[in-house]
Amino acid sequence: MTLEQIDRAILKELASDGRCSFTDLAERVGLSVSAVHQRVKRLEQRGIVKGYAARLDGAEIGLPMSAFISLFPINPAEPDDYPKRLEHLTEIEACYSVAGDASYVLRVRVGSPVALEELLQKIRESANVSTRTTVVLSTPYEDRPPAV
Repeated sequence: MTLEQIDRAILKELASDGRCSFTDLAERVGLSVSAVHQRVKRLEQRGIVKGYAARLDGAEIGLPMSAFISLFPINPAEPDDYPKRLEHLTEIEACYSVAGDASYVLRVRVGSPVALEELLQKIRESANVSTRTTVVLSTPYEDRPPAV
């Protein structure tokens, strides 16, 4: 699926500022407001633009601790349905299927080391896995938009 250069410009602007008005977006990419509106609608319909969301400051909302948790099956003969088994745990922000020793890597956000310990127990019980945890000390940057 190839993208026209103007669509790439629109995507770059939206990735930078998802709250940009159609008027501002049109001005930035050099199209009319109606043309930009049509193109954005098409990008949404094609599934290229998946949605718009607010990025929250974890520390400010009482969830200052982030970690990555690698999942390792205890019994490789069991079904590979860990994402389904864990979807009820709201502390899990993302679940990645990965190549390598681990089957999945989870990105989680919690309020404290005790909360992380409790979450690890819930994960192990719900999915019947062993885990390896990496605690995030700082985040110099994240959620960088892709080079469109």
